[in-house]
Amino acid sequence: MKVAVIKYNAGNIRSVEYALKRLGVTDVVITADQEQLRLADKVIFPGVGEAGTTMQHLRANGMDSLIKALRQPVLGICLGMQLMCRRSEEGAADCLGIFDADVKRFVPQHPQEKVPHMGWNTLTSPRSALFEGFDKPEYVYFVHSYYVPVHPFTAAVTNYIHPFSAALHKENFYATQFHPEKSGGVGERILHNFLAL
Repeated sequence: MKVAVIKYNAGNIRSVEYALKRLGVTDVVITADQEQLRLADKVIFPGVGEAGTTMQHLRANGMDSLIKALRQPVLGICLGMQLMCRRSEEGAADCLGIFDADVKRFVPQHPQEKVPHMGWNTLTSPRSALFEGFDKPEYVYFVHSYYVPVHPFTAAVTNYIHPFSAALHKENFYATQFHPEKSGGVGERILHNFLAL
């Protein structure tokens, strides 16, 4: 199985490669080559960064059209998930529009609510093949200041300040706001489920 990790102007991409190799995936390529991405069995779109400048980079390189046209299973992680939505308040960015949802900034309601939302929190209401075998709330690792509200493509929910989409799923596109590559055994199960699609 060939797994391609999309290379673009975002951080934290190597940690996904290491997580895949821990799962025994030997054919992992980090690439911006459109032909390699089209031919991969699975594609992962991870990242840490800022939505507005990242969308400019993707458009300048034709990656926005490519990502939307992919037909194999695609997994967006953190910023990758947000960029798969319609629009982000971060940088007032028009995004890829795969998911018909807008990305909002967390607004604390109480002094103890810190932004970014950082650390371990629970997944509830999982309904996607990513969560095959999950029968109770599980803890995963988050680092984010922006969120996707709960909507029809929500595949799991987490509550911080208010409920939000911890994961999304539509056709061949899957996404997680949390970092499965930093979520220990639970994250490994999620990546394993994605690879098994």
